[in-house]
Amino acid sequence: MGISPSGTDGERKRLLVLGAGPAQVGLHRAARERGLFVIACDRDPTAVGFEYADRRAVVSVEDEAAVSQLARAEQVDGILAPGIDWPVAIAARVAAHAGLPHPLAPETAALTVLKHRQRKRLAEHGVPQPRFEVANAATDRLPVPGVVKPVDRQGQKGLSVVADRGELEEAIARAVEASRNGLALVEELVTGPEVTVNAFSVEGRFQPLTVTDRLTADGRAFGVALAHAWPSAHPVEQAVEAARLAADALGVTDGPTYTQIVLSPDGPRVIELAARLGGGHDAELCRAALGIDLNGLALAAALGEPIEIPEPEPAGGACVRFLVPPEGVLEKVEGVEEARALDGVVHARVYRSAGWRFGPFRRGNDRAGFVLARGDSRDDALARADRAAELIRLRTADAEALLEA
Repeated sequence: MGISPSGTDGERKRLLVLGAGPAQVGLHRAARERGLFVIACDRDPTAVGFEYADRRAVVSVEDEAAVSQLARAEQVDGILAPGIDWPVAIAARVAAHAGLPHPLAPETAALTVLKHRQRKRLAEHGVPQPRFEVANAATDRLPVPGVVKPVDRQGQKGLSVVADRGELEEAIARAVEASRNGLALVEELVTGPEVTVNAFSVEGRFQPLTVTDRLTADGRAFGVALAHAWPSAHPVEQAVEAARLAADALGVTDGPTYTQIVLSPDGPRVIELAARLGGGHDAELCRAALGIDLNGLALAAALGEPIEIPEPEPAGGACVRFLVPPEGVLEKVEGVEEARALDGVVHARVYRSAGWRFGPFRRGNDRAGFVLARGDSRDDALARADRAAELIRLRTADAEALLEA
């Protein structure tokens, strides 16, 4: 399966990666280690993943015409969009038009990035999921308490949790405003522990890899994970089966999938499936937990190379712990090297540089960095990550005070 480095740029395989932010930095690092020539595309000129790229394109990953033109101009051998939803469909369409290998057909990719179409397909195939309705205005049939979100946005953008019907109208208006096509998805609020099933499919064979507990920040930011811990503390066989059923229903036969599931009292409920690598360093966690290079598998799939998933070599436990920043303008970062030196810490980094303005903690993009740790057990890995995180200090100053000075 390996991707071998070559001596010159002309001999190296050329890969276009959509996104160079925190959700993509692990893939960029893996591509550099494999000697690929990487063209990174991101509208943020300070994107952290650019440090690993051979060529930087400051272009929005949602500008399909620009991405298509870039792929042709750079004569790439493959294209992929890790850790981010909407560009997954763009990558599939650009690859199809350019005759490039790609694990997803455009039709399949579109199903995975449009939440209402995904929900309808899962319902047609009997996949367990929350009750839902598509709406652009409040009605009596909508499930309450519920979660209201745009049908075509990722993460917490335009998302609201509603406790009663009096909150629906405002929540739907917020979701519709954030949506690209003016539709909101209103879902039943399902309670229970949350897990993520990271898997890889080869020619229709669904291979589950890590099932991690999503330890969330519901009190501060609904649905934002503060940690991914492996192995799960819960029975996960039914969750894995639900993820497999979801992949089959959506037609995902090849490549990575990232499926969020709530373990409700009535059984697992699929919250959503993304046909991509997870954006919370899930691939790096898989390598720490099982010794399986999930980034490498995704790179091979994007380049049309033969894929063989190796036998896992499990550790006792592994986790990703995210850093929550204080509000203010970042002045200085301290303690990262000390954190990396701790026993069991595989990697640690801060995503932002001095001058970055941290606002209120509301979304996944507000996380400041991460620690990846391994231990004798799940809880040991979490404890090691917590010790490392405590060493990392983010010194911030109030933005208004800086302006006055």
